[in-house]
Amino acid sequence: MPTTQTEASPSGSKAAAISNHVVRTMSAYTGRGPTKGRTYINDDVVTVVLKDTLTKGERSLVSDDLDKLVLEMRKAFQGTMRHDLIEGIEEILGRKVEAFMSDDHIDPDVAVEIFLLAPADAAPQGDGARGAAKTPSEAMASADA
Repeated sequence: MPTTQTEASPSGSKAAAISNHVVRTMSAYTGRGPTKGRTYINDDVVTVVLKDTLTKGERSLVSDDLDKLVLEMRKAFQGTMRHDLIEGIEEILGRKVEAFMSDDHIDPDVAVEIFLLAPADAAPQGDGARGAAKTPSEAMASADA
């Protein structure tokens, strides 16, 4: 079972809930979740750092020098699961996600999910997904650009 690490702060339980949500969501979409996740909540920015994210198949592709293909697939997964990730963050924090960004790195095997929150005292500005790839094919197209 993946471990979740959080900083010691009043928002620690929310950070743990976010880490667990992101790990579970990634596992549901990719068949395997990261083994470590740490969430940082700073004002209007939520950053989730994930370690040991690659599946056995992805690691095999990397060993065959197909890093670019793995990163393109990961970008497609991120585009596909963005709505579920955003919904979970909004539910846990009770705040609207204004923007979502995500990226992966092969060596070391780490990923980062970043959620920009609408100000707590302001009306929502966006849907959190605009500007992000909407479908796997759009994610793949943006990776080629």
